[in-house]
Amino acid sequence: MPHLDEISHILFGKPSGELGAVERLVLHRSKERKTLSQDTNAAFVANQGVGDRLADSIARVGGSWGFIIAFLTFLAVWTTANTILLSRTAFDPYPFIFLNLLLSMIAALQAPIIMMSQNRQATKDRFDAAKDYEVNLKSEVELISLHNKIDTVLLREIAELRDDVRRLHAQLERERNSGPSGT
Repeated sequence: MPHLDEISHILFGKPSGELGAVERLVLHRSKERKTLSQDTNAAFVANQGVGDRLADSIARVGGSWGFIIAFLTFLAVWTTANTILLSRTAFDPYPFIFLNLLLSMIAALQAPIIMMSQNRQATKDRFDAAKDYEVNLKSEVELISLHNKIDTVLLREIAELRDDVRRLHAQLERERNSGPSGT
């Protein structure tokens, strides 16, 4: 079996000491005949903390049609109650200063939470891309390895055929030289 440096030079064109971490991982996994692919969603979720999951849940709810409809309903009830129903005893009369304060506080909290979720999604996308690269690289390594094996088998068969042709040629020469004499 070839040495790791030899395999590295054949597959990557450089010694194993010059390989990056991903290339080394792929080379070892390939040599051990182990899979490299994995469920990236499960792997990513496993590394999330409570705050990460909470921020994602808030962003998921805050970006849904259910939230938008519920919030529009809340705003309609608030403004209707404070303009028509409670016209004289309204707790937040027009121009709805308290409502503006509440909306500003919600926006001040919701925006960074959504940004945290978007940053995490970008991190997940980079994680997925790195895993895709590893799997693609392993596929290339396996294909190159298969090509090398096929080339080795073909070269061996060609050498055997060449030897057979030489033997047949030598046998024909012997038969020609030892053929019937005296004619």
